[in-house]
Amino acid sequence: MASDMQRLVGTSEDDEEGMEMDVKEEDDDEEEEEEEEEEEENRGEHRNASGIAEIDGGNGIASIDGDNRFQQYQHFQDQVGTPGGGTRRCRPLEEKERTKLRERRRRAITARILAGLRRHGNYNLRVRADINDVIAALAREAGWVVLPDGTTFPSRSQGQKLAGGNSTVVTSSSSHVLPQQTPSASLGGVASGYRSSVEYNACQMKGVFMPAPSPYDLSTSSRSQTSMVGDGEEPRDHDPLIGGSMHNVEAKQIVNMAARLPERDMAGTPYVPVYVMLPLGVINMKCELVDPDGLLKQLNVLKSVNVDGVMVDCWWGIVEAHAPQEYYWNGYRRLFQMVRELKFKLQVVMSFHECGGNFGDDVCVPLPHWVAEIGRSNPDIFFTDRAGRHNPECLSWGIDKERVLRGRTALEVYFDFMRSFRVEFDDYFAEGFISTIEVGLGPCGELRYPSCPVKHGWRYPGIGEFQCYDQYMSKSIRKAAEARGHSIWARGPDNAGTYNSQPQETGFFCDGGDYDGFYGRFFLSWYSQVLVDHGNRVLSLAKLAFEGSQVSAKLSGIYWWYKTASHAAELTAGYYNPCNRDGYAAIMAMLKRNKVSLNIACADLHTLNQHDVFTEAYADPEGLVWQVLNAGWDVGLPVAGENALPCLDRVSYNKVLDNAKPINDPDGRHFSSFTYLRLSPLLMEQQNFIEFERFVKRMHGEAVLDLQV
Repeated sequence: MASDMQRLVGTSEDDEEGMEMDVKEEDDDEEEEEEEEEEEENRGEHRNASGIAEIDGGNGIASIDGDNRFQQYQHFQDQVGTPGGGTRRCRPLEEKERTKLRERRRRAITARILAGLRRHGNYNLRVRADINDVIAALAREAGWVVLPDGTTFPSRSQGQKLAGGNSTVVTSSSSHVLPQQTPSASLGGVASGYRSSVEYNACQMKGVFMPAPSPYDLSTSSRSQTSMVGDGEEPRDHDPLIGGSMHNVEAKQIVNMAARLPERDMAGTPYVPVYVMLPLGVINMKCELVDPDGLLKQLNVLKSVNVDGVMVDCWWGIVEAHAPQEYYWNGYRRLFQMVRELKFKLQVVMSFHECGGNFGDDVCVPLPHWVAEIGRSNPDIFFTDRAGRHNPECLSWGIDKERVLRGRTALEVYFDFMRSFRVEFDDYFAEGFISTIEVGLGPCGELRYPSCPVKHGWRYPGIGEFQCYDQYMSKSIRKAAEARGHSIWARGPDNAGTYNSQPQETGFFCDGGDYDGFYGRFFLSWYSQVLVDHGNRVLSLAKLAFEGSQVSAKLSGIYWWYKTASHAAELTAGYYNPCNRDGYAAIMAMLKRNKVSLNIACADLHTLNQHDVFTEAYADPEGLVWQVLNAGWDVGLPVAGENALPCLDRVSYNKVLDNAKPINDPDGRHFSSFTYLRLSPLLMEQQNFIEFERFVKRMHGEAVLDLQV
C-alpha cells in the first residue's frame, strides 16, 4: 500500500533522501561560491586601486587639481579599506558559521515544503527541486508567468493603482485565458482603480483550466504614452487597437480601449435574468454559514443594482459527510433564509464532486468521509486512467448500478440526497423561491469525464486522457465489445498519448488517425454513450425528486483543439464531436427527453485571444459555444450561460451579451438566464462594480447612457 501511495504521489523515501543530499550538496557549493566571491572581490579591489594609481601617475586625471586628486584618492581608500586590501570584508569565523547554520536550516525547511507539495499531488516538482521551483510553481498557479530565466510578470497587462489619489493609469491590453480581456473603461473620466480580470483568472474557475497568456510588455516609449486620467481632465486621444495582439504595434499604444469599442444598443431587447454565484466556501465543513454579516452587506449591494438572484453549491461532502443518509442542512437553511428576506431568487447546485483539486478552487471540500473509506479498500469506485491512477474527484459512472456504497448504488445515493433536500426545503419550493436545481453530473458539476485532472499533471492545452480503466468501466466495454462480436476491442486505445500530448503527436488523434477507424469509432461511441446514459439516469431521478421544479445540467466548454479534425480534448472528455460528426445532438436529445434546461460555460471567451496566446492549440471557444447553443435551441431547450473566468471589463461583458442575445436571430432566441461567477471582493471594487451594474442593465434590456456606437 505504501509503495502504491508513493507511486501515485510521485515521491518516495529514496526521493526524500536524495533531496536531503541535494540540500547538503547545494549548501557546500554555496559556501565555496561565497569564498570564491570574496577572493574575487578582493582581487578586484586591488586592481581598481592599482588602476587609480596608474591613471594618476600617467596624468589620466591631469585636469583635476592636486587637492581634488587627493580627495578622490582618499574617498577611494575609504571604500576599499587598507592597502592590504579586503580586510574590511573579512568576516569573523563565528559569523561564517552562523551563516552556514542559518542556510542549513533554511534548506531543511525547503526540503520539507517540497516533500509536502509533492506528496499531496498538486505540484509536479522534480526530485531535486529547489526553492526557486517552489516559488515558480506557486506563481504559475496564481496566474503569473514565469520564464525559464526567472523573469516573472502578471499574466496580462493591467491597470495600476496610484497611491493616494483617484486618478488611474490605464495600460494597454488585448482581449483572452485565459487570454484576455481589455481593461475596463474609465467612466466619467475617473476610476478608483482596477485590476485586469486575467490577474484573477485562476481564482474561481470551476471548469477546465487554461493558463493565462503572456503579457504585452510595453517599451519605454509605449509607457510614456500611457494615459493619465484624473478629476476634470479630458481623456487623451489614442489610436484604437481592436481585437488584436500588441506585439507588432509600433505606433501609439491603446488606453481606455474598451470605451472606444462599438457596442450594440440593448434597449428594448428581451429580459435575461442575472444571477451571481456565491463563494465556494460560503458554507464551511461544519455546515455553518461563514461571515453572515459580510455576506449580507454584499447581497444588499447586489440587490441595489437589481440582480435577480444568487446560485450556491450544496456540497454532498458537507451535508452527508460522516455517515450514510445522515444529512445536516443547518447552514444552508440560514443562508436560504437570508437570501429569501432580500427577495432574491435562488439556484442550487447538487454538487456530488469534490472541490479543491482544480485551478481556482480556493477551498477544499472532499467527498464524504465514509465514501473515502470505501475508496481506500476499493479505489475502482473512482475514475481511473491508463496508468492506474485513481481520481477521487467524483464517483465513476461504472458504479451507477453497483451496490458498493454500503449497500446502495451510486444512483440511490444521489437520489436519497436530492430527496432529502426537497423535503427539508419544501416551503421554499412551494413559494417558488428556489427557481432552478442544477444537478451535478461529473467533475466540477459538469457532464463530462475528468479527463484533465490538474492533480495528475495536466496543463492546458493538453488533450487529456480517457478515464475508463476502473474494473466497472472495463466490464462495461467488455460487454459492448462482445455484443459487437469483437472481444479484442474490449480495451482503451494504446496510442492516445498522455495528459499533455498534442493530437499530432499521437497515433489515435492525428489526422487520419485511429479515432476514425473501425475500432476507434466503436470505442468512442461506447465511451460517449456511457456519458449520455449516466446523464439520463441521474436526471430522470432528479425530475422525480424535484417534480414541478426547473432542473438543469451543465456542459463544459472544451474548446482547445476544436479546429483540428479529431477534436481530441473533446473526445477524452466524452463529447464525440470530431469534424465529421455532431457530438452534442445525442446529449441534447437526452436533455430534451428529461425536460431539463442546459447551462453552458465559457460564454465570455474570445477565439482571437486564444490564437494570440496558444497559436498551436487551434482553440475556438466562439465556434464551440455557437455549436452547443444551436444544438440546444434546435430541439427547444432553454439554454442558460455562465462565464468561465471572472468578467470585470466591458469587452468580456460585451461578449457575454453577444452570446446571450444573438444579433439578428430570426427566432429571437436568447439565454434563459445568466450566472456570473462569482461574488468576490474584487467584483465589489468601485470601477469593476460600475461595469457590472452596466452589464446587468443591458442584460435586462435597459438603456445605458454611455453606450459607445
